[in-house]
Amino acid sequence: MTTTNNVPPPVSLRQANAGTLLWRAYKYLRPYRRYALAAYLLMLIINLFALITPQLVRWIVDNGIREQDMSLLSWSIAGLLGLTVIRSILTFWEHRWVEMASQNVAYDLRNAIHDKLAELSFSYHDRTETGQLLSRAVQDVERIRFLTGRATLRLVEGTVLLLGTAVFLLMMNPRLALLTLATIPLLAHRAFQFGRHFRPLSAAIQQQLAVLTTRLEQNLRGARIVKAFAQEDAEIKRFDSDNDDWFTLSAKSAQLQAFNVPAIDFIANLATVVIIWYGGYLVIAGQLTLGELVAFTTYLGQLVGPVRRLGMIVPALAMAAASAERIFEILDASVEVTDAADAIPLPPAQGLVQFEDVSFAYFGRHWVLKHIHFTAQAGQIIALLGATGSGKSTITNLLPRFYDATNGRITIDGHDIKHVTINSLRDQIGIVLQETTLFADTIRANIAFGRPGASDTDIIAAAQAAQAHDFIMNMAEGYDTYVGERGVTLSGGQRQRVAIAR
Repeated sequence: MTTTNNVPPPVSLRQANAGTLLWRAYKYLRPYRRYALAAYLLMLIINLFALITPQLVRWIVDNGIREQDMSLLSWSIAGLLGLTVIRSILTFWEHRWVEMASQNVAYDLRNAIHDKLAELSFSYHDRTETGQLLSRAVQDVERIRFLTGRATLRLVEGTVLLLGTAVFLLMMNPRLALLTLATIPLLAHRAFQFGRHFRPLSAAIQQQLAVLTTRLEQNLRGARIVKAFAQEDAEIKRFDSDNDDWFTLSAKSAQLQAFNVPAIDFIANLATVVIIWYGGYLVIAGQLTLGELVAFTTYLGQLVGPVRRLGMIVPALAMAAASAERIFEILDASVEVTDAADAIPLPPAQGLVQFEDVSFAYFGRHWVLKHIHFTAQAGQIIALLGATGSGKSTITNLLPRFYDATNGRITIDGHDIKHVTINSLRDQIGIVLQETTLFADTIRANIAFGRPGASDTDIIAAAQAAQAHDFIMNMAEGYDTYVGERGVTLSGGQRQRVAIAR
């Protein structure tokens, strides 16, 4: 057994670069690579059509319009329309398949986070706010979904279109092509500078959104307490303060993006003006046809589009990297209470419980229990008395190994609980906590929670033993009564009885 209550928190992933984080996120695409590959294959075909289109336009201008051949012009336009229809159909399937891949990635990530949170020890949940976890399971997963879907598709599409356009331009007129391509380093530099500044800001926004989610979750969960103590105004002020912080960070993000897009557009438009001026000169000098100039400007438009999208995708990549960091911090968190390598199933327990020189400190800092010794015989009722915070609840939390004792050992019928499997241990322990938790389901489902396959006879017998059967039968729906979130439709005593039956 290798557990301790002084386990340091998981190593932060902030030292990892964005590429490492994104590559790890992309690995979730592997089971759905057939969808992704189909989408990327269609993207290549669509890009091929996009690269051919300016050449068709050049041919139409030089051979149809200049030669005043109406028949050729009509057939050429019909061909362009046909290409447009085919591109539209292919684009539909491209979008569908890339969404199927990315939605499955999000599905797997949400399941992985949920399963990991269920596996993690109580100590992890003690030091992590619920709102933080909710934010990571929802907003952060959605950003990874966008990353593995359309963001990456558009990034690859832009790169392919950029390279293909460069080849066609160089084939048509090397001098004009080099003048056109000279703007690409400027555009790329602007895009990557933006991404470098945007990632830490994006991480701060997501962190503050988690704080805001936590505040909202606490206020909703404690709505009755807030109203009972007339603290609505105070809670509104606290929420407004958190919301203001989130708004300030979001405004900075919007300002950064607002500067980035016009900067890219300015460089692109400046290139267009230069190309038209110099290209017009070449046409007048007889070194370039009018159709070639039209094709050049069309290619330039196709060149600007991918770079402009790059300016929009870079922040999406930065946000996805920040989200990946937050998600993997959960998935990489260590489980502090686990089965020992030599753990065996606990035999049917008789009920002899012994604490032998047990000491315990939460997170290895504050000692709650020191050198505790006691024996509880099978069938014996033990009452633990002590001041608030003296460790009564801690003792009950150590027995099912919600936490592991820092020192000493605990045995059941002579078996050290650290050397039996956790499931076999907890299967033989029934717990009714001070803070009773019922799920938003029927009374029947809540009683059968620990034994999903329990028969109605078993459920009723448990309710009768807990003296809950009578009040349950007095309800309109009986055992099928829906108890609401946290069992709010039941009284405190009724919730306790249902918990005892469970």
